Parts: sequence; structure tokens; C-alpha cells
Amino acid sequence: MIDNMITTIDNWAATSPDAVVYNELGTTHTYLELKQASDTIAQTLDDMQLPDGAPIIVFGGQQFAMIASFLGAVKAGHAYIPVDTHSPNDRLTMINEIAKPAAVIAVDALPVELDNVPILTGARLDQLLATTDVAYELTHAVSGDDNYYIIFTSGTTGMPKGVQVSHNNLLSFVNWMIDDDFRLPVNPVTMAQPPFSFDLSVMDWAPTLALGGTLAALPKRITDDFRQLFATLPKLAMNVFVATPSFADICLLEPTFDEAHLPDLTHFLFCGEELTTSTATNLRQRFPHAHIFNTYGPTETTVAVTGVEITDALIQKGRLPIGTVKGDTQIRIIDEDGQQLPDGQQGEIVISGPSVSKGYLNNPAKTQRAFFKEDGRPAYHSGDLGFLDEAGMLHYLGRIDFQIKLHGYRIELEEVNHYLDANRWIKQAVAVPKYDANHKVNQLWAYVVPEPSDEFASDLQRTTAIKRELKDVMMEYMIPNRFIYQESLPLTANGKVDIKSIIAEVNPA
Repeated sequence: MIDNMITTIDNWAATSPDAVVYNELGTTHTYLELKQASDTIAQTLDDMQLPDGAPIIVFGGQQFAMIASFLGAVKAGHAYIPVDTHSPNDRLTMINEIAKPAAVIAVDALPVELDNVPILTGARLDQLLATTDVAYELTHAVSGDDNYYIIFTSGTTGMPKGVQVSHNNLLSFVNWMIDDDFRLPVNPVTMAQPPFSFDLSVMDWAPTLALGGTLAALPKRITDDFRQLFATLPKLAMNVFVATPSFADICLLEPTFDEAHLPDLTHFLFCGEELTTSTATNLRQRFPHAHIFNTYGPTETTVAVTGVEITDALIQKGRLPIGTVKGDTQIRIIDEDGQQLPDGQQGEIVISGPSVSKGYLNNPAKTQRAFFKEDGRPAYHSGDLGFLDEAGMLHYLGRIDFQIKLHGYRIELEEVNHYLDANRWIKQAVAVPKYDANHKVNQLWAYVVPEPSDEFASDLQRTTAIKRELKDVMMEYMIPNRFIYQESLPLTANGKVDIKSIIAEVNPA
């Protein structure tokens, strides 16, 4: 068990200074380099005399400088906000407006100008990373209930929500991960594939750094090219595979993704979306001696709060459970009136415990709707539908509202609708999920009433134009895969678009 994330990481620099902490396709950095770089960044932030406790945006991909900037920020007493290079410009601007950061660390060049905020540019950052003589004292580092990081997730009105995760929240998660439940290797080599702006990444970097291990980075340019991906995976020499099941499905397209070719791979950790029996079966066949864990948890409760090791016996039972709750946390299933339901009955999953966030940054209205106190403990309405069986195992059944998970990314359909309705070629539209045979969302469809126009000779041309404009304002994974054009959309008795009937049409029984 650890009691401080920052000093735990720094201590590895003292006891194992030459151990590799970060490996980006053969370019390696040690724990000593991480300490020196983060100390220098922390001192630089102190010298800038920034407002106490104000967060810092860190913009970039999956470089070592990102990890160093994260650690430097929290050493200086500032939570960090990771923003991925592939985010739309509008999203970066909105996060800046909502968060009111004290500064921005631009590991990659910013695509837009951010007013009234000091920016550490790549050139200046390179100088800091090369500095090795700063002796920084941890006198005002992030601790206790201070925010450690803030991750922005999809919002319902086009505005993202910043989930605040404190140092205590993070410790609750990390201590569970490095305890006996998961039996992670000593000094693990862990694949770092999810972008840092996706909280699944915390499942790779946080336990690995706590255990003095190595992060084997897998940048997006590699994962986007299957040939490069399949050639790179065996070179990572990884012990731990952290990803969404969808990414595992991509890897399984390669016949050599198996125990014979990746003999060091002993642990699979899944979160972010449903692990299907077909994916689990394929992995069990390819890696018969590996440990495969299915986990569950909203960003608002710090990555994951339940876990279960997937066995052949569980696979044979059908739809996989999402695990038993970690020891310091409680899960209840409630009905629409807030009354607790007995085992076996389905209702909303409510989570309480020390890893539950304090709420959304600078958004008290949404915080009040989702977060509350339960017996003095912070609690969260997940909006997820599920049930507990008699053995205390949690089963996930989908979303109560219209929030979905697609390839591990959480998408609020109302946010997608917001951008669709704002498009000049669209009069009215709704986005709905398309499920596969395993109850997993595999596509996002849009039902669209188009604006009259003579510019397009076909619906294909219209769709191409719409998608081209959406790419400027939306994350790529939020753009619907298929557009269905209609003269009108069905309405409910009270005049609202009947989304449930459209979902039923897209997903016939």
C-alpha cells in the first residue's frame, strides 16, 4: 500500500535511478530522468507565480514530456488537465474557458490561440527536460483532497464536463490495483495505448509507476496503421495489456497475437466498454496462461471500482459480469424512487466510497444532480443499469439514459445531437446506437432531416460534406458512422422526437 503517489514515484529514482520508466518505440527514459524533468518543471511553474491550486492544461500525445509535465504540475501544487493532440480545436477552447487554467504546457504546438494564459512552449519545455541540476523540495505538492488530475468527458449541451479526481481518489484506485486482487508483476512492463485524456490511461500509468515498472508507449500513429501495429506489439516485451476490448479485437486480427509470440504477456486489464464472451474466448485460446480481468467504473469514480478474473467457467455462463466491488467501496442498486432493490433485480448502479469524485469542475448544477452523500461518504449516480447477484457479483445491462460507450469512449447522444443540429446541411437529427449480437455498441447512426439543397447529387455527397464539417467541431469517435435521411422524425405524444422508437428500428428484435 502507498500513501503518496508523488513520493512513491520519486523514491524509485532514489532506489532504481537507471530503471526505465518510459519507452517510446525504443527511446527510453529512466526514473532519475523523470524526477529531474518533473522537478525542473515544478520549479519553473513556481517561478511563474501562478494562482494557488489552479489547474494546468497539458497538451500533447504520448510523449515522455507528458508524464514529466503531469508530475511536475502536481509537485507544484497544481492539478493537470490532459488534452490530446487529436482533439478538435473547439474542444480545447471550451476546456480552457471552463477550467480557467493557470497555465498551459504545450508538449505539442497548440492549434489555436488561448488568450490570457501563460504557455510553456515545446522549445522552452525541451530546455527544461535537459536540465538536471534542480533540487526541488516538495513543500506544497498536491495531497489529500486536492485535485490530482481533471479529465474532461462528453457533456449534454456540447460543453464537456471536467471530472475532478483528487489525490485521495487516486490512492484508493491505485492501492486496489497493486493489491492481491490483480496480482500484477513486480516492475511490470505495461502497454500505454489509450490517450492520456481518456481515464483508462490511468489504469496503465498509475499502477505501473507505483510498482516501479515501465510504460511501453504505443502512439496513435502506430495504432492507426495495422501493419505497423502488428509489427510493433511483439517488440514491446509487455507484461500487462491495458485497453478497451475493441482494441483487443483489432489485435486479435493478427494471427501471431498469441502466447507463442508474446510470451511475456501475462495480464489483460479491460475497462471502458463491455467485454464480450467472443473476445474473452479468443483471448483465452490465444493466451491460455494469462490472467484476463474485466473491470468497470465511470470516470467520476476514478477509472474502475469492480473487477473479476475471466475464467472458462464464467465464459460458458454467457454475458460476462463486471466484477465484485473493491473493499473500500459500496455499490447499491436502486429503483426510480431511490429505494434499494434486492439481489437479482435491475436498477441504477449507485457507487459510494473514497474514489468518488467531488464533482465537475466549475459546474455546480451538474455536480448537484449526479453527486451526493450516502452515510457520510461521497456517492455518485452512475446512470448505468445493472444488478447484483447473490454472490455480490455486479452485472451491467446498459445505460438508463442515452449515454453510450463506443470503442471505450463515453459519448452522450445529446452532445452529438447538439452538433448535428448546428450543422448547416441538417434541419433536424438524432444519433442512436447500433448494437451487435453481444449487446455492445459497434456503430453510431444518425437519423437526419436534411435542409433542402441543390448542391448534392446524392446522399453520399451530402454525408461527405456533413462529416467534413463535423470533424472541425467534434471528436472523431463521436461522428456517426451512418446517416439515414428522412422527411421527418417520429414524435412522441408530447411532441418530442421519439428516440426510443428509432433505436428499436435500428436494432430490431
